[in-house]
Amino acid sequence: MALLDNLEIATGSKQQIDHLSPLSPEMEKRIMQKFRLDWNYNSTNIEGNSLTYGETKALILFGQTAQAKPLRDHLEMTGHDEAIKAIEEVVNQERLLSEKFIRELHQLILKEPYQVDGITADGQPAKKWVKVGQYKTSPNHVKTKTGEIFYFSTPEETLSKMSDLLQWYQEKQQSNDDHPIVFATEFHYRFVRIHPFDDGNGRLARLLMNFILMQKGYPPAIIKTEEKESHYNSLQQADSGQLEFFFDYVCKQVNQSLELMLKGAQGEEIDEPDDLDKKLQLLKKRLGEDTDSKVKVKRSPEAIKKVIEESIKPLLFALEKRLLDFDALSKDRGVQIMIQNRKSTGRSFYDLINNILSAKPHQPHSTNFNIPRVEFSCTYSGIIKSRKNLNFVGLNFGLFFHPFIYELRGTGIKYPIHKRYDDRLSEDDINKIVTQLGTFLYNVFEENIAKSQE
Repeated sequence: MALLDNLEIATGSKQQIDHLSPLSPEMEKRIMQKFRLDWNYNSTNIEGNSLTYGETKALILFGQTAQAKPLRDHLEMTGHDEAIKAIEEVVNQERLLSEKFIRELHQLILKEPYQVDGITADGQPAKKWVKVGQYKTSPNHVKTKTGEIFYFSTPEETLSKMSDLLQWYQEKQQSNDDHPIVFATEFHYRFVRIHPFDDGNGRLARLLMNFILMQKGYPPAIIKTEEKESHYNSLQQADSGQLEFFFDYVCKQVNQSLELMLKGAQGEEIDEPDDLDKKLQLLKKRLGEDTDSKVKVKRSPEAIKKVIEESIKPLLFALEKRLLDFDALSKDRGVQIMIQNRKSTGRSFYDLINNILSAKPHQPHSTNFNIPRVEFSCTYSGIIKSRKNLNFVGLNFGLFFHPFIYELRGTGIKYPIHKRYDDRLSEDDINKIVTQLGTFLYNVFEENIAKSQE
């Protein structure tokens, strides 16, 4: 898809969000917190910070440090978060970008002087001190994969080129000729070509790009660490004169942020398991690996029965209370539990599972619980005050038994729940699942009520 198409999508999404504004203060805070966490983690991780997404979250939200991780990584992360907060403050005050503010941001993200490896103007390796909040005093050119030297502005040129950049920014800010995403991205590229500081230029370029986006009412572009190569490749294409590739790449990231904002504005869930550590852990669990290596309770009839007794029964009891709220909207409700191709039907999930658990071996509903899954479904017959005979499925979810973990997934459960066999669903887990299922069921009813009135 071409840049113009992606810019059109961005403009349309922004208009939708503006139409739904103002968001509730709580939702605004939740969305910005999500952006801050993703932005902090990804932007610093791209530059080599070792903190995981979970460790970043613990540090930013709760001040908890990660064991066996360098102090410098913690300082960089908290400094980057302080820089984001400073940007929010300046944007809210409607102040323009200045060289003074740029140097302040640099000081926030790097904290204190340190030594790094560098190269001289003729390509020889050298050590140098990184000064915080000050423009470079020695060359910071880089050697490419081909062995060529890629030259940035010299220390002697930096002051005048930064002055020119800020003059260009002020003119663009007043003219509104370019799309905000193009304006912000071009600033990023121009800043990187100067490379005004000894270190931290990449993080600072992304901070300043997002400053301009937020100043124009757009959300930040989150360059994800797993897309590091794509990010650098698009920058290299810009270096070869093909700026549109870089503009388009950033526009796609902004569109993802706009999509998240739109979800929040529409009252949808915005939390996603997008941390690579979490993804890997879930992948291992789906393959049946006991990732924590703390217990090795395998799937067995006894383990399955215990899960149903201690986790699923409380869940179904809480769900039944929520389903009662919807009964007044329909003419009839029926539920079904399927185990080993044997169907049990009734009016209550909780009553059905109780009957299955208490059935004697010779009774119809008895089972030895050596089973791969249990399926639950809830159907409704008719909408009150409607002559149309509508029958529809309200909920459909399943309990799946893997070698080392059990899994709960289905319509309305946004992300599958995975637990070890010795791990119960907590009260928070149950509340979250019931809320998600209730929200999904509300949408099903709204859709069918609309059909009944056609």
